[in-house]
Amino acid sequence: MKKAYVFVVLTAFLFGTMETACKVAGNSLDSLQLTFIRFAIGGLLLLPLAIRELKMNNIKLGPKDFLILTGVGILGIDISMVFFQIGVGASNASTASVLISINPLFTMVFAHFFTEEKMTKQKAYVLAIAFIGLIFMIRPWDMQEGNTIWGLTCMLIAAVAFGAYTVAGKVSVRKMGLMAQTSFSFILGSAVLLVVILLSGKPVVAGVGDNILLVMYTSIFITGIGYWSYFKAIKLSDAATGSLAFLLKPAIAPVIAVIFLRENILWNTVVGILLILFASGLNFRFQKVKK
Repeated sequence: MKKAYVFVVLTAFLFGTMETACKVAGNSLDSLQLTFIRFAIGGLLLLPLAIRELKMNNIKLGPKDFLILTGVGILGIDISMVFFQIGVGASNASTASVLISINPLFTMVFAHFFTEEKMTKQKAYVLAIAFIGLIFMIRPWDMQEGNTIWGLTCMLIAAVAFGAYTVAGKVSVRKMGLMAQTSFSFILGSAVLLVVILLSGKPVVAGVGDNILLVMYTSIFITGIGYWSYFKAIKLSDAATGSLAFLLKPAIAPVIAVIFLRENILWNTVVGILLILFASGLNFRFQKVKK
């Protein structure tokens, strides 16, 4: 169990650097381009582990499975992560990191309508606290410099879409497992995004060479190793313990943004982070008690 927490911390750290790295890389690369490269490479890195998982469980995928995985990939990559990348470029990295971290709360809402996991009074409390935290983070009465309405809207769309991606993925996860579902949805979602890039005339590899270190870091470390570490944490413990990474991320990411981007952390940001951390902690506690 102690080993699982090592992977939880590693996951939280890698995911905590995501907004800062993507913001810097996004200054030179197109949002669709960077998202495509990140998840194509990340999906391919996870592919050997995914194939091994399928072989171990003696599972063969058919056309229907790949169709479902493509739909899941479109939700997670083409919608959620594209809006995430656009949102990161139009808002502060510290704010963006907290907003995307609330996606498990949207997962609860979607799960209520599309799965057997119904909304409870405890979950309603969690959502209410998180919503208040969001208000403090966004501070609509006096928006912090660096944040824009467009950027924050994109981040909220990204969080909502990722919540839907998580619920939609439950269908394929039951059959093939987390590693296979993630790898194939990443690859197929990236393939669809490549078609969009080609049709829109946007660059695919132009400018990558000038930003190769950042591109490799976001692709190999954040997307590849980050998700691998997350799955290792789950394998060594359980899903609730693995989700601790998303509880720690909002505390790590603003510090990274302050160090590397010289962003200012104002009082409302601190209050918002604390409220969302509290809501996430309650959600984690309810998951453990239910289990």
